[in-house]
Amino acid sequence: MRRMGLVGVVATTLLLTGCAQLGLSAIVQPPRFTTASGRNAEIRLLGPSASRPLGGAAIRIWAHVENPNTFGLNLTRLAGDLFLSDTRAADVSFPLGLPLTAQQDTIIPIEIALSFSELEGLADVVRRVLSSNQVDYRLDGTLSIDAGAFGEPSFGPQTWLQGRAQVFR
Repeated sequence: MRRMGLVGVVATTLLLTGCAQLGLSAIVQPPRFTTASGRNAEIRLLGPSASRPLGGAAIRIWAHVENPNTFGLNLTRLAGDLFLSDTRAADVSFPLGLPLTAQQDTIIPIEIALSFSELEGLADVVRRVLSSNQVDYRLDGTLSIDAGAFGEPSFGPQTWLQGRAQVFR
C-alpha cells in the first residue's frame, strides 16, 4: 500500500515537471469568450449628476464563457480596455472569481460604467451613438486564471469580446 502511494507521488512529480518543461500554454488552454447568443449588449446613457457632471454610460456585455480544458479552473481577473467605435473608452479591471468545471460553459454579464467628463476623444462616438442608437464595442485585455496544480497562467493581451451594443436613453 505504501509502495503504491510512493509510485503515485513519483508519477505526479514527473508529470508536473514534464508539464513545466513544456510550458503551461501546452497544457492549459485559455477560456473562450464569445458574445452570448440571444443576449444583446446594452449601453444606457446616464444623465448628469454630481459624480458625472457631463453624464455617462452604463455598459452591459453578455459573455458566453467556455472552459475547453479537461480540468476545472477559476477565472480570477480580466484587465484591459473597452473600446467604443475603435476609440478607447474605459479601463476595465474585474476580479471575476468564476469557477468553471471541466468543459463547462456559462453566461456572465460584464458591466462597465464610465463618465463622459473623464474621457477625451469620445465626442465623435457620442454623436454617432445618438444618431444610430448602436455602437461597436471591443474588450481587449489580459485574462488570469487559477488552474490548481497547473498554476496561475495569464493569457493575452488579446481581444476577448467584440460586437455591437444597442443604446437606450
